[in-house]
Amino acid sequence: MLKALLFDLDGTLVETDSLHFVIWQDFLREHGIESDRDFYQTKISGRLNPDIVADLLPHLDAEATADFIWRKEAEFRNRATALQPMPGLMQILDWASGQALQLAVVSNAPRENAWFALKALKLEGAFEQVILGDDLPRGKPDPLPYQEALRQLQVAPAQAMAFEDSPSGMRSAVGADIFTVGIASTHEPAALEQLGAKLVVTDFTDVRLMQLLERLAA
Repeated sequence: MLKALLFDLDGTLVETDSLHFVIWQDFLREHGIESDRDFYQTKISGRLNPDIVADLLPHLDAEATADFIWRKEAEFRNRATALQPMPGLMQILDWASGQALQLAVVSNAPRENAWFALKALKLEGAFEQVILGDDLPRGKPDPLPYQEALRQLQVAPAQAMAFEDSPSGMRSAVGADIFTVGIASTHEPAALEQLGAKLVVTDFTDVRLMQLLERLAA
């Protein structure tokens, strides 16, 4: 029986990808790197910031890396003035509450960004647990963040469903043996299917999703 829903944040709870894309373009341009959408999706989307900077800007030392990340994420919070929940999300959360399902966020987002976004969405009290890659030895795509969510919620993989939009997140959730729904807000449905998504939807309004949830919760 379904007992818990586990949500990625960026690209799943809220569409922030378009903003992150532009900000990464601006900041990488300072270092002579021009990036397009494909570059962003393959080298940045869903990954931890320290890993991204280590790959793309290996000449930066630890202090310069920390400064780059801080400035980039501060700029995100400065520009993110009108965040809205993904279509259909609130209805899914209301349904889950009526079913007494546990809810968790599992994200690679920096702590300041995660709580900023949840507060902007008025969801800071909606989740029993918020699991962040920065707080663990390994973030996504490693399964550890989802394994930690299961541990804290005290549910088995077969009792949970995860929602993910990125290849990194898909690998993490599927690697933890969790039934995973792909949210095709940032990547093509076929890419999410190839990584193990059991269902791929554009957002939470897809009627197939509610049908699936009701069947698994029965």
